[in-house]
Amino acid sequence: MLGRFIDSNMRWSGRRQSTNVEDRRGSTAKGAAGVGGVGLIIAIVYVLFTGDVGALEGQIGPALQTQSTISPEQEAKHKEFVAVTLADTEEVWSAIFSSGGEKYQAPTLVLFSGSVDSACGMASAAVGPFYCGEDMKAYLDFSFFDQMESQLGARGDFARAYVIAHEIGHHVQNLLGTLDKVNSQRSRMSESDANELSVRLELQADFYAGVWANHAREMAALDEGDIREAMEAASAIGDDTLQKRGQGYVVPDAFTHGTSEQRMRWFMNGYRSGDVNKGDTFSARSL
Repeated sequence: MLGRFIDSNMRWSGRRQSTNVEDRRGSTAKGAAGVGGVGLIIAIVYVLFTGDVGALEGQIGPALQTQSTISPEQEAKHKEFVAVTLADTEEVWSAIFSSGGEKYQAPTLVLFSGSVDSACGMASAAVGPFYCGEDMKAYLDFSFFDQMESQLGARGDFARAYVIAHEIGHHVQNLLGTLDKVNSQRSRMSESDANELSVRLELQADFYAGVWANHAREMAALDEGDIREAMEAASAIGDDTLQKRGQGYVVPDAFTHGTSEQRMRWFMNGYRSGDVNKGDTFSARSL
Protein backbone atom coordinates (compact mmCIF):
# COMPACT_ATOMS: atom_id res chain seq x y z
CA MET A 1 0.00 0.00 0.00
CA LEU A 2 1.20 3.51 -0.77
CA GLY A 3 -0.37 4.87 2.35
CA ARG A 4 -1.93 8.26 2.87
CA PHE A 5 -1.54 10.80 0.09
CA ILE A 6 1.01 13.48 0.97
CA ASP A 7 0.77 17.03 -0.34
CA SER A 8 3.73 17.96 -2.51
CA ASN A 9 5.85 21.06 -2.76
CA MET A 10 7.09 20.97 -6.35
CA ARG A 11 8.28 24.42 -7.36
CA TRP A 12 7.50 25.34 -10.96
CA SER A 13 5.56 28.60 -11.18
CA GLY A 14 7.61 31.51 -12.52
CA ARG A 15 10.60 29.39 -13.51
CA ARG A 16 12.35 29.09 -16.88
CA GLN A 17 10.16 27.66 -19.64
CA SER A 18 11.37 25.60 -22.58
CA THR A 19 10.98 27.08 -26.04
CA ASN A 20 10.55 23.58 -27.50
CA VAL A 21 6.78 23.47 -26.95
CA GLU A 22 4.66 23.39 -30.10
CA ASP A 23 1.05 24.32 -29.48
CA ARG A 24 -1.31 22.80 -32.07
CA ARG A 25 -4.46 22.96 -29.97
CA GLY A 26 -6.13 25.47 -32.25
CA SER A 27 -5.45 23.53 -35.43
CA THR A 28 -6.18 19.88 -34.62
CA ALA A 29 -9.40 18.10 -35.42
CA LYS A 30 -11.54 16.59 -32.73
CA GLY A 31 -11.93 12.86 -32.44
CA ALA A 32 -14.88 10.76 -33.50
CA ALA A 33 -17.81 9.59 -31.38
CA GLY A 34 -17.19 9.79 -27.64
CA VAL A 35 -16.82 6.92 -25.24
CA GLY A 36 -17.42 7.24 -21.52
CA GLY A 37 -17.00 5.38 -18.26
CA VAL A 38 -14.71 2.38 -17.81
CA GLY A 39 -14.40 1.85 -21.56
CA LEU A 40 -12.80 5.25 -21.98
CA ILE A 41 -10.51 4.72 -18.99
CA ILE A 42 -9.20 1.44 -20.34
CA ALA A 43 -8.84 2.81 -23.87
CA ILE A 44 -6.69 5.60 -22.52
CA VAL A 45 -4.53 3.72 -20.06
CA TYR A 46 -4.10 0.53 -22.11
CA VAL A 47 -1.83 2.41 -24.47
CA LEU A 48 -0.48 4.87 -21.92
CA PHE A 49 3.17 5.87 -22.12
CA THR A 50 4.12 4.07 -25.31
CA GLY A 51 7.17 4.54 -27.46
CA ASP A 52 5.39 3.29 -30.58
CA VAL A 53 2.03 4.93 -31.12
CA GLY A 54 1.71 3.64 -34.66
CA ALA A 55 1.52 0.02 -33.55
CA LEU A 56 -0.82 0.67 -30.64
CA GLU A 57 -3.26 3.02 -32.35
CA GLY A 58 -4.62 0.12 -34.38
CA GLN A 59 -5.45 -1.83 -31.24
CA ILE A 60 -7.98 0.68 -29.97
CA GLY A 61 -9.76 1.22 -33.26
CA PRO A 62 -11.34 4.56 -34.26
CA ALA A 63 -10.27 7.77 -32.58
CA LEU A 64 -12.01 8.43 -29.28
CA GLN A 65 -13.03 11.82 -27.99
CA THR A 66 -12.18 12.71 -24.41
CA GLN A 67 -14.44 15.18 -22.67
CA SER A 68 -12.47 18.01 -21.04
CA THR A 69 -13.74 20.41 -18.40
CA ILE A 70 -10.48 22.37 -18.24
CA SER A 71 -10.97 26.13 -17.98
CA PRO A 72 -8.82 28.62 -19.95
CA GLU A 73 -7.07 29.51 -16.69
CA GLN A 74 -6.24 25.86 -16.02
CA GLU A 75 -4.99 25.44 -19.58
CA ALA A 76 -2.65 28.41 -19.14
CA LYS A 77 -1.29 26.90 -15.93
CA HIS A 78 -0.91 23.51 -17.59
CA LYS A 79 1.03 25.06 -20.47
CA GLU A 80 3.39 26.86 -18.11
CA PHE A 81 3.84 23.70 -16.06
CA VAL A 82 4.63 21.61 -19.14
CA ALA A 83 7.12 24.18 -20.43
CA VAL A 84 8.89 24.41 -17.07
CA THR A 85 9.04 20.63 -16.65
CA LEU A 86 10.34 20.21 -20.19
CA ALA A 87 13.02 22.84 -19.46
CA ASP A 88 14.07 20.82 -16.40
CA THR A 89 14.41 17.67 -18.49
CA GLU A 90 16.55 19.59 -20.97
CA GLU A 91 18.90 20.78 -18.24
CA VAL A 92 19.21 17.38 -16.58
CA TRP A 93 19.69 15.29 -19.71
CA SER A 94 22.03 17.84 -21.28
CA ALA A 95 24.25 17.55 -18.21
CA ILE A 96 24.09 13.75 -18.18
CA PHE A 97 24.90 13.44 -21.87
CA SER A 98 27.69 16.02 -21.55
CA SER A 99 29.28 14.06 -18.70
CA GLY A 100 29.53 11.12 -21.11
CA GLY A 101 31.05 13.22 -23.86
CA GLU A 102 27.83 13.42 -25.88
CA LYS A 103 25.48 16.24 -26.83
CA TYR A 104 21.81 15.99 -25.91
CA GLN A 105 19.36 16.81 -28.68
CA ALA A 106 16.25 18.19 -27.01
CA PRO A 107 12.87 16.97 -28.30
CA THR A 108 9.79 19.03 -29.08
CA LEU A 109 6.66 18.58 -26.99
CA VAL A 110 3.48 19.01 -29.02
CA LEU A 111 0.27 20.11 -27.32
CA PHE A 112 -2.86 18.99 -29.15
CA SER A 113 -6.58 18.71 -28.63
CA GLY A 114 -8.70 15.76 -29.75
CA SER A 115 -6.39 14.26 -32.35
CA VAL A 116 -3.03 14.93 -33.93
CA ASP A 117 -0.99 13.93 -36.97
CA SER A 118 2.50 12.71 -36.10
CA ALA A 119 5.24 11.09 -38.15
CA CYS A 120 4.09 7.83 -36.53
CA GLY A 121 0.53 8.33 -37.81
CA MET A 122 -2.71 9.89 -36.64
CA ALA A 123 -3.43 9.59 -32.94
CA SER A 124 -6.42 10.50 -30.81
CA ALA A 125 -6.46 11.89 -27.30
CA ALA A 126 -7.59 8.45 -26.11
CA VAL A 127 -4.09 7.13 -26.81
CA GLY A 128 -2.83 9.28 -23.96
CA PRO A 129 0.61 10.95 -24.00
CA PHE A 130 3.04 9.36 -26.46
CA TYR A 131 6.45 9.76 -28.04
CA CYS A 132 7.16 9.35 -31.74
CA GLY A 133 10.72 8.41 -32.58
CA GLU A 134 10.24 9.26 -36.26
CA ASP A 135 9.90 13.00 -35.60
CA MET A 136 11.50 13.05 -32.12
CA LYS A 137 8.45 14.66 -30.59
CA ALA A 138 6.35 13.93 -27.51
CA TYR A 139 2.59 14.54 -27.74
CA LEU A 140 0.17 15.57 -25.00
CA ASP A 141 -3.51 16.51 -24.74
CA PHE A 142 -4.28 18.44 -21.54
CA SER A 143 -7.48 16.45 -21.09
CA PHE A 144 -5.28 13.57 -19.97
CA PHE A 145 -4.26 15.49 -16.84
CA ASP A 146 -7.95 15.75 -15.98
CA GLN A 147 -8.44 12.03 -16.65
CA MET A 148 -5.46 11.16 -14.46
CA GLU A 149 -6.95 12.84 -11.42
CA SER A 150 -10.67 12.24 -11.86
CA GLN A 151 -10.64 8.66 -13.21
CA LEU A 152 -7.25 7.14 -12.40
CA GLY A 153 -6.74 8.67 -8.97
CA ALA A 154 -3.26 9.97 -9.88
CA ARG A 155 -3.18 13.45 -8.34
CA GLY A 156 -0.70 16.26 -8.02
CA ASP A 157 1.82 18.24 -10.02
CA PHE A 158 4.54 15.64 -9.85
CA ALA A 159 2.24 12.90 -11.10
CA ARG A 160 1.94 15.02 -14.23
CA ALA A 161 5.69 15.67 -14.26
CA TYR A 162 6.22 11.89 -14.19
CA VAL A 163 4.10 11.57 -17.33
CA ILE A 164 6.30 14.07 -19.16
CA ALA A 165 9.53 12.60 -17.78
CA HIS A 166 8.51 9.11 -18.91
CA GLU A 167 7.93 10.29 -22.48
CA ILE A 168 11.28 12.10 -22.46
CA GLY A 169 12.71 8.80 -21.23
CA HIS A 170 11.59 7.31 -24.56
CA HIS A 171 13.37 10.18 -26.30
CA VAL A 172 16.57 9.28 -24.44
CA GLN A 173 16.09 5.68 -25.61
CA ASN A 174 15.72 6.98 -29.15
CA LEU A 175 18.94 9.01 -28.94
CA LEU A 176 20.81 5.99 -27.57
CA GLY A 177 19.49 3.71 -30.33
CA THR A 178 17.49 1.55 -27.93
CA LEU A 179 14.11 2.36 -29.42
CA ASP A 180 15.03 1.34 -32.96
CA LYS A 181 16.72 -1.84 -31.76
CA VAL A 182 13.73 -2.92 -29.68
CA ASN A 183 11.17 -2.14 -32.38
CA SER A 184 13.22 -4.13 -34.90
CA GLN A 185 13.44 -7.12 -32.55
CA ARG A 186 9.75 -7.02 -31.69
CA SER A 187 8.79 -7.27 -35.36
CA ARG A 188 10.48 -10.70 -35.55
CA MET A 189 9.08 -12.14 -32.31
CA SER A 190 5.98 -13.94 -31.18
CA GLU A 191 3.36 -11.74 -29.57
CA SER A 192 4.18 -12.86 -26.01
CA ASP A 193 7.93 -12.35 -26.50
CA ALA A 194 7.33 -8.96 -28.12
CA ASN A 195 5.15 -7.98 -25.17
CA GLU A 196 7.91 -8.94 -22.72
CA LEU A 197 10.41 -6.80 -24.62
CA SER A 198 7.92 -3.93 -24.60
CA VAL A 199 7.65 -4.23 -20.82
CA ARG A 200 11.42 -3.91 -20.50
CA LEU A 201 11.36 -0.84 -22.74
CA GLU A 202 8.64 0.83 -20.68
CA LEU A 203 10.28 0.03 -17.35
CA GLN A 204 13.51 1.57 -18.58
CA ALA A 205 11.59 4.75 -19.46
CA ASP A 206 10.22 4.71 -15.90
CA PHE A 207 13.81 4.29 -14.63
CA TYR A 208 14.94 7.27 -16.71
CA ALA A 209 12.06 9.31 -15.26
CA GLY A 210 13.42 8.45 -11.82
CA VAL A 211 16.95 9.44 -12.83
CA TRP A 212 15.59 12.78 -13.99
CA ALA A 213 13.75 13.28 -10.68
CA ASN A 214 16.98 12.60 -8.77
CA HIS A 215 18.86 15.30 -10.69
CA ALA A 216 15.93 17.74 -10.62
CA ARG A 217 15.45 17.63 -6.85
CA GLU A 218 17.04 20.98 -6.07
CA MET A 219 15.86 22.99 -9.09
CA ALA A 220 12.26 21.84 -8.60
CA ALA A 221 12.41 21.69 -4.77
CA LEU A 222 11.09 18.14 -4.72
CA ASP A 223 10.05 16.54 -1.46
CA GLU A 224 8.61 13.25 -0.21
CA GLY A 225 5.13 14.18 -1.35
CA ASP A 226 6.28 14.73 -4.93
CA ILE A 227 7.86 11.31 -5.14
CA ARG A 228 4.72 9.82 -3.61
CA GLU A 229 2.67 11.40 -6.40
CA ALA A 230 4.88 9.76 -9.03
CA MET A 231 4.48 6.43 -7.26
CA GLU A 232 0.71 6.86 -7.14
CA ALA A 233 0.70 7.47 -10.89
CA ALA A 234 2.98 4.50 -11.63
CA SER A 235 0.76 2.27 -9.51
CA ALA A 236 -2.43 3.46 -11.22
CA ILE A 237 -1.22 2.49 -14.71
CA GLY A 238 0.36 -0.92 -14.03
CA ASP A 239 -0.82 -3.64 -16.43
CA ASP A 240 -2.16 -5.83 -13.63
CA THR A 241 -4.12 -2.97 -12.07
CA LEU A 242 -5.64 -1.98 -15.40
CA GLN A 243 -6.55 -5.53 -16.37
CA LYS A 244 -8.24 -6.13 -13.03
CA ARG A 245 -10.20 -2.93 -13.44
CA GLY A 246 -11.15 -3.60 -17.03
CA GLN A 247 -11.85 -7.35 -17.08
CA GLY A 248 -11.62 -8.58 -13.52
CA TYR A 249 -8.60 -10.85 -14.00
CA VAL A 250 -4.94 -10.68 -15.04
CA VAL A 251 -3.26 -12.09 -18.18
CA PRO A 252 0.52 -11.72 -17.66
CA ASP A 253 1.37 -12.69 -21.26
CA ALA A 254 -0.58 -9.62 -22.39
CA PHE A 255 1.42 -7.19 -20.25
CA THR A 256 3.12 -4.48 -22.31
CA HIS A 257 4.15 -1.92 -19.69
CA GLY A 258 4.80 -3.82 -16.45
CA THR A 259 2.92 -4.37 -13.23
CA SER A 260 2.20 -1.59 -10.77
CA GLU A 261 4.93 -2.94 -8.47
CA GLN A 262 7.47 -3.09 -11.29
CA ARG A 263 6.74 0.41 -12.52
CA MET A 264 7.03 1.87 -9.03
CA ARG A 265 10.21 -0.08 -8.30
CA TRP A 266 12.04 0.88 -11.49
CA PHE A 267 11.12 4.53 -11.05
CA MET A 268 12.50 4.38 -7.51
CA ASN A 269 15.62 2.55 -8.73
CA GLY A 270 16.33 5.50 -11.01
CA TYR A 271 15.46 8.06 -8.37
CA ARG A 272 17.66 6.52 -5.68
CA SER A 273 20.68 5.88 -7.90
CA GLY A 274 20.53 8.86 -10.24
CA ASP A 275 22.79 6.76 -12.47
CA VAL A 276 21.59 6.24 -16.03
CA ASN A 277 23.97 3.27 -16.39
CA LYS A 278 22.06 1.24 -13.79
CA GLY A 279 18.86 1.04 -15.84
CA ASP A 280 19.59 -1.91 -18.12
CA THR A 281 16.19 -3.55 -17.85
CA PHE A 282 16.99 -5.72 -20.89
CA SER A 283 19.74 -7.65 -19.10
CA ALA A 284 17.92 -7.88 -15.77
CA ARG A 285 17.00 -11.50 -14.97
CA SER A 286 14.12 -10.37 -12.81
CA LEU A 287 12.00 -7.31 -13.44
